[in-house]
Amino acid sequence: MSKIDEVRSDMVKAMKAGEKDTKDTLSLLLAALKNKAIDKRGDLTPEEETQVVLKEIKQTKETLELTPENRTDIIEECKKRLAVLEGYAPKMMNADEINAVIAETLSELGIETPTGKDKGKIMKVLMPKVKGKADGKLVNELLTQHMK
Repeated sequence: MSKIDEVRSDMVKAMKAGEKDTKDTLSLLLAALKNKAIDKRGDLTPEEETQVVLKEIKQTKETLELTPENRTDIIEECKKRLAVLEGYAPKMMNADEINAVIAETLSELGIETPTGKDKGKIMKVLMPKVKGKADGKLVNELLTQHMK
């Protein structure tokens, strides 16, 4: 079952249950998935579907960060939306798992003590391994901790 079918089915369930917030969030996600499929002019791969979900989560987090503290209505809406969207996102890697991939990549490249000059080369090999499974910011921070 594709992500589009899954979201559509869950949206119908939310409508029947009278969960307006959930239905609205799923409606936005469904629109984003359909737009991506239209842009591609074909069906989306599971990786592409995941990228759309992660993009929606990222945009919602950015909205949450930029919202003034006195706008509790927007903050609550964003938190509800994140809770729904994260149900469709893959499980993200934790810091220990990312560090293991970093160590593996460093040994692959033959780099024992990485320096700032090596960072670009390391990231070029590292990011495809963790794409869609880990937050890029966290990967960058953890790699920086490995540098001397």
